[in-house]
Amino acid sequence: MTNYPEGLQEFIEKAGWGDARIEPIPGDASFRRYFRLRRDPERNDGAATAMLMHAPPPEEDPQPFLNVAHWLRDHGLRAPSIRAEDPKAGWVLTEDFGDDRMREWIDANPSGERAAYEAAIDTLVQLHRKPAGPFPPYDMATYQREAALLTEWFAPAQGLDVDAEGYVAAWNEVLAPMIERDEQTVTVLRDYHAENIMLLSGERRDAPSPGAQGLIDFQDALAGHPAYDLVSLLQDARRDVSPELEAGMLDRYRQKADPGPEFDADYARLGAQRNAKIVGIFTRLHRRDGKARYLAMIPRVWRALERDLEHPALEPVSRWFDANIPAELRDRSGAFEA
Repeated sequence: MTNYPEGLQEFIEKAGWGDARIEPIPGDASFRRYFRLRRDPERNDGAATAMLMHAPPPEEDPQPFLNVAHWLRDHGLRAPSIRAEDPKAGWVLTEDFGDDRMREWIDANPSGERAAYEAAIDTLVQLHRKPAGPFPPYDMATYQREAALLTEWFAPAQGLDVDAEGYVAAWNEVLAPMIERDEQTVTVLRDYHAENIMLLSGERRDAPSPGAQGLIDFQDALAGHPAYDLVSLLQDARRDVSPELEAGMLDRYRQKADPGPEFDADYARLGAQRNAKIVGIFTRLHRRDGKARYLAMIPRVWRALERDLEHPALEPVSRWFDANIPAELRDRSGAFEA
């Protein structure tokens, strides 16, 4: 028998879904739990299913998710509609986007990969034409805190005694020109990739077109640089994106958004920063949380990081990596030990 969180039935009854069948959805979050609700499709509102999230305080706080969801929908982006909420108790009932994630759709429709990424780029273009939402800034302190995950987790896992102060100084030197320019600030979803984009066409999984795209997992949104979500999408830690596809999608973005002469340098800056962070996060997930499956993704992240470090704008950080992380540990082979 499923052990449902306390208060679940009371919440869905108040939301008008008390007669629904409850289906737990497996997840990897430590405290958040998800359920799909199914009921008679002949109900007045026509909705046969809904998604129920339980993000219980104090470990979780669903209010940021609600804030971003409302902002996105108010500005014409396809976030799920909110059907009911009780953030103090950790409950949120949303529209159900179904099960067709961009990643699995591409796996089943490899010939549609380019079209799916074009649609994802166009969604970012649409988002970046809006003023930044009322979210905290993606500032130097945040960039540094994230980049430091590499020295805090990956370096000790490899038995390395690295120059942590020099690492901070290198990132300051690399990121300061971008931050000081402050040319364009947009809403940054922060985890915009093929596993967080839902396909909403309503067609079969083997349909020839990827259809409309829905956004999920955006609760950590900040106001920052437009290149960040492009890095998330095109240097995906979870699936291979060919250099040719990456270059083609960047060209598409440039043509539609006209991001300015420093865009390529900033894309490399944020690519290196994000990939350094992810190497640290995936190492932490293995060593602290016992989630070894993330180790298989680290070589892909290192390959993207190495490409980013080749840009002249990354020279101080590249020099630090050469002095502190031996080449054999900058994993390109797939054999990661932590």
